[in-house]
Amino acid sequence: MGDFNLALVVVAVVVCVLVLLFNVYLLVNYQHPDDKNQAYFPKFVVVLGLSIAVISILMLPADVANRQACRHSIYNGSCNLTLPMKTLWLVVYITDAVLVFFFVPFAMFYYEGDQDKSVGKRLLSALLWVGVSVVACGLALGILYGTVGKVDFSVRHLSSAATTFPTSWTEFSRNQPCIATSARQCAAYLATASSESTWTMRASLPEYVVALATIVGSVLFTIFGGVGIACLPLGLIFSFIRRPKAVITRSQYIKEATELGKKAKELKKATEALRHDEKNGSKGRKWRKNVKAVEKELLLLEDDMKALEEIYPQGERAETAWAMTVLGYVGKLVLGVVGLIVSLAWVAHIVIYLLIDPPLSPFLNEIFIKLDDLWGLLGTVAFAFFCFYLLMAVVAGAMMLGMRLVFITIHPMKWGATLMNSFLFNVGLILLSSISVIQFCATAFASYAQATAAQEIFGHNLQSLRGIKYLYKYNIFPYAFVALAAIIFLYYLIFGWRKKKPTARFQLSS
Repeated sequence: MGDFNLALVVVAVVVCVLVLLFNVYLLVNYQHPDDKNQAYFPKFVVVLGLSIAVISILMLPADVANRQACRHSIYNGSCNLTLPMKTLWLVVYITDAVLVFFFVPFAMFYYEGDQDKSVGKRLLSALLWVGVSVVACGLALGILYGTVGKVDFSVRHLSSAATTFPTSWTEFSRNQPCIATSARQCAAYLATASSESTWTMRASLPEYVVALATIVGSVLFTIFGGVGIACLPLGLIFSFIRRPKAVITRSQYIKEATELGKKAKELKKATEALRHDEKNGSKGRKWRKNVKAVEKELLLLEDDMKALEEIYPQGERAETAWAMTVLGYVGKLVLGVVGLIVSLAWVAHIVIYLLIDPPLSPFLNEIFIKLDDLWGLLGTVAFAFFCFYLLMAVVAGAMMLGMRLVFITIHPMKWGATLMNSFLFNVGLILLSSISVIQFCATAFASYAQATAAQEIFGHNLQSLRGIKYLYKYNIFPYAFVALAAIIFLYYLIFGWRKKKPTARFQLSS
């Protein structure tokens, strides 16, 4: 047993190193050429944030494995080298909250600061903004923790009569299982509703910080995740349906390229006008709205340029490029079908296991347990995949809503063309959502993750916190998640197969 635990510790260390190296690889390959050899602090925050998010997702499978390592022991401490999972959970999520609410905003304020100012002034401006955030968050946390930072556990006082130890057991039978001769049921079973009471205790500050971060993350997770769980696979499938069927002629290419050139000139003119307003200090609500509109149009223009290059490949390897384009759309179809199966499995599991009381079936819980029986890590890998899929759905949902709602800032992730502010925004979103993803998975896979430290933090304590417990008691987040998924699914069935219409001439709002 001790050897198994030692192997678990070694695997945990190796995985952490691999996660760190992989995130450095992502940063190097996704970063914009303008950010090379500079913006080192934002890059450090990006790598650290992504590593914390990925490790937090992998910690629940590790928690399950840590429990299984001591499954023959009466308590976890009775076997050697057991990982202190509860302490690790709190350390990871406190670090997560500090990154989300302090370091990521500071890095974004510094990166997006006026480049004409000196480094000292940009640092001072970023510190002032973060300082205001620290004071506001500290006051909110202190007030909430002081007033409602308590856990209310529902307990029932049970008692039974006592008697001398019998010399024989002939008086007990199926019809008379209890010591009382006048009752066919035990005294504890006959306890009245008045025996139930509330046991109140003060929650620890670290657990309360995790709980508040989970609530904020749950709102974002419910909105973006509910939208993304449907649009992630359906977007890939309908991308295949709307794919170009053949290469266009040169005359058609010239016509389309001319139209895109006109649109690019309009956007350049609009950008110059916005830059002029910025220098004059006219950065009001209308200016911010126009900036977001220009960003959206630029993304659409880039997509149109990429689509034009796909349907009119040029150069010596034009035929090869077209063949790769066709294979790419086939790959999207395959990934979309696999993703649709996973999305439907997630929605079905939420309905069957969380929304229906009592649950109709353990469903995915039972599948993971059987996979573990087949091979020790198979169920763990499947479980980790389902958790990561939720995170990908959150990012996909944020992108979809960002392209359609003006008040949501767009921060796309593109290979070799991602600016640090987009990196930081998505890292903050992933970090904040990862807390909620783990809480959601710990609840949805309660049978698989039973008796783990995660279930103790996210199950018993979180769902008993005063004021917060009602959100989980009535399953507000799962209901909203499923409702949004159903709406987006219908949206794609009605409008997803339609090809995008050419956009009209762009103009700034006056």
